Order: sequence, then structure tokens, then C-alpha cells
Amino acid sequence: MVYPRVASFKKHDDFVNHLASLGIQFPCDDQIEISSNPLADSLSINGLTIGNRFCILPMEGWDGTLDGKPTELTRRRWRNFGLSGAKLMWGGEAVAVRHDGRANPNQLLISEGNLAEIESLRLELVTTHRATFGTDDDLLVGLQLTHSGRYARPNQKSVSEPRTVQRNSALDSRLGIDDDAAILSDGDLQELVDDFINAAVLSQKAGFQFVDIKHCHGYLGHELLSGVDRTGQFGGSFENRTRFLRNIVEGIHAAAPGLVIGVRFSVFDFLPFQPGANRLGVAEAGADTRFAFGSDESGCEVDLSEPSRFLDLLKSLGIKLVCTTAGSPYYNPHIQRPAYFPPSDGYKPPEDPLVGVARQLRATAELKRKHPELIFVGSGYSYLQDWLPHAAQALVRENWVDSVGLGRMVLSYPELPADVLSGHQMTRKKVCRTFSDCTTAPRNGIVSGCYPLDPFYKLREEHDLLKQAKKTS
Repeated sequence: MVYPRVASFKKHDDFVNHLASLGIQFPCDDQIEISSNPLADSLSINGLTIGNRFCILPMEGWDGTLDGKPTELTRRRWRNFGLSGAKLMWGGEAVAVRHDGRANPNQLLISEGNLAEIESLRLELVTTHRATFGTDDDLLVGLQLTHSGRYARPNQKSVSEPRTVQRNSALDSRLGIDDDAAILSDGDLQELVDDFINAAVLSQKAGFQFVDIKHCHGYLGHELLSGVDRTGQFGGSFENRTRFLRNIVEGIHAAAPGLVIGVRFSVFDFLPFQPGANRLGVAEAGADTRFAFGSDESGCEVDLSEPSRFLDLLKSLGIKLVCTTAGSPYYNPHIQRPAYFPPSDGYKPPEDPLVGVARQLRATAELKRKHPELIFVGSGYSYLQDWLPHAAQALVRENWVDSVGLGRMVLSYPELPADVLSGHQMTRKKVCRTFSDCTTAPRNGIVSGCYPLDPFYKLREEHDLLKQAKKTS
């Protein structure tokens, strides 16, 4: 399938007419406002101020040290976050709470021994932001805490060492799981609860104002939400499937009073997809639809009844800060990060990626309507490209979302929020075109970065390594 590229729509009417031809619609303004842009409005949570409606989403660079400390590549990325002009930093990147939960051997790891280095990352971000924009009083910086579960590769990039919560035939076969040895026991999960609590205490010591207890993208927290086949106190019923989160939150409240808690979660999931004819993505036949949290019985349509119930739980736990996303980059990336070009191990999108963008926008808007007292940060905007500011402005004004989260788009264009809010015209040559090299690189053991558009990465030796890897994949 060939879809019109977003960059080809030079006029607003052309873009919205294309949306209409796809049978989708979402707010998208013709002009960017300068004097009264809703994206410049502040938010308040627990007495803290968030100075505008842009958020930087967590991004792993696969570029830490083997013992989980940041490198200069990590620091450059965090300094760019500070330069962005966004006032909400959702966790910087996923930081493992213990070694066996690292998604790769170069993922950051929070521990007593690494704490000074992790704190220095935050300080570099904040110092850069203050030097650029004059103040950090309205900047809210968090840290995303995670365990990668079945996608753990803590020791070698090429060797999976999964720690999962239930068997899943469709995903087990992809990771070589053929027995129950990889399944975490109830005792293991309770130990992991303690690890998350300890990590939150360390995060507060390092000056972070909130932590995200990650429940998205197929990692451990997300998989527990669909743990319908798991026996014991952490599986089966909704109460049991959310016990992990409830125990962590209770522990953080006791051990780190005053620390704000947020949750980024996949508000819907679909069946795993795989390449079909001509590499076009197709749902895997025979996959168990019960494991797709937030989907209907088909496993390929959205049902927000349980996700809405999950948000009721968050409210009861005193959590107001929520970041929505969808699916997983490992088994259905077209719903998670809609893109024109697939990563090297992926498949061609089975739909115009704008359909995937609209799906996330609508899901977030519906949950926002049902839970207006929560602060919603949305995801999945990058494929809007040149029209992202136009849609973001309208979505915030019309209360579809509270804050617009930018992920890998800022790798090529970190100053995008500042340019939009100051009324500067976007620099088109920096706008992400979803080439997916930032994903293809780590899939081939290479650090992540925007190799097509960021001159810094174009000049690195990894640029040539990536070109060669793409030729042989």
C-alpha cells in the first residue's frame, strides 16, 4: 500500500480534506496563534506549576554505560530536552529499577551507586532550560521507572532474558520462551514492588519531582494489566491485575512523601502483527485476544471500558498525572507510533498512519471526557509532522487533551515547542518524517539517534554502520 505523505499537503484544506477522505476527523487549526495560544497556558498539580502544554516523552538512547550510567550521548539528549521549551519532562527516558529489568545492556539503571550520575542528568536539563528561558520555576521534571519484563536483555543486546508474568503463545514463540522458567512468582513480584519503591525514594533524593510507574508498550507493568491467565494474587481479576501498581503506590506514599506519581499506560492494545504479503502488516492468526488490554473481542478494535476503570483506580490512589499511549513497539508498532517507514524488523503499515494517529487522539479524548479531573498527556503526534502545531493547538483548546507529548520528533527538532510558542515558523528540514532509523539502529545494536536529519549523528561512524545494516536486513 502507498499512502500520500503528510509533507505533500502544503495547504490546510488539502490536509483536512485528506483526513475526511479517510473517514477520520480531529481538530486542526488553519493558523497558529501567537498572542493567545492555548499551548502557552499553564497547568497546576499538587501545588506545582507546569508552564505550558508541551511535554517531552521518555526516549531511550541505548547509549548508557554497561553499569547503567549516562554517557555524553545521553547528556546531549537531556540538554536538548532542556532547550526544547517544553515545561513537562515525562521521565526523560525509561530507567530500570534493577539489572534484570533492563531492556538492553546500555539502559540507564537507578541505584545508590549511580544516583549522582542520574541526578547530574536532571541538573544539566534544568540548568540548560534556565539559561535558555530565564527560569525553571514552572518546569516539572520526572523519571520513568520500569522493568522490561519479557523484553529484558540486560547482558547482551542479541540475547533475550525474559522475565514475564504469564504465557502468551504468540509472543513466547518470538522470544524463544518454551517453558514456565521465565515467569515471575508472586514472591518475585513483591520483591519487584520493593525495588520500585526504593527507586522512587532514590529519584526523590536526586531531585525529581515525580516518578512514572510505567505500564505501557508490552513491558512488565503493561503485561500485568492483561494477566487474565495468571493465578495467584497478581493475576486473573481486575483487582489482582492492578495489585502490583497499588502496592507500589502505597509504598511510595509511605517512603517518599510529597513525591508526585504519574502513570504512562497503553490505553488500548491490539493483537500482535507480523509481515504478510509484500511485508504488509497483518494480525497474527490464532493469537489470544484476551491479552490485548483495551481491545474488544476481535483484538483489533478499541474498547476503553477497562482502561476507564483503571483511571478510576488511579484517582482513588491520588494519581492525577496520566500519559496515554497504545500498543507496543515490538509487536504492533503501527498503533503505537504511526509511521510511514517501518523499522528494519517491522512491517509496512496496514493503514494510512494518520488513521493510527486519529485512533490515539480519539481514545485520549474519550478518556479525558470521562475523567476531566485528571491531567492527560497525549502521545502519537509525530506523524502529523508540519501540521502537528495546528492540531496540538486545537486539541488543547477543545479539551481533547491537556498536554501534547513529543517523543522521537524532538531528536531531530528539539526546539520545536519553543519555536511554536514564540511564533517562529517551523524549520521544515528538521521535521521528523518517521524514517524509523532511530528504532532500526538499536534493533541492530547501534545507539539511537536521528541519523537522517540531525547533523551530529550524520557525522558519527554509526551512520555508516546503520546504512550497512539496512542493506543486509
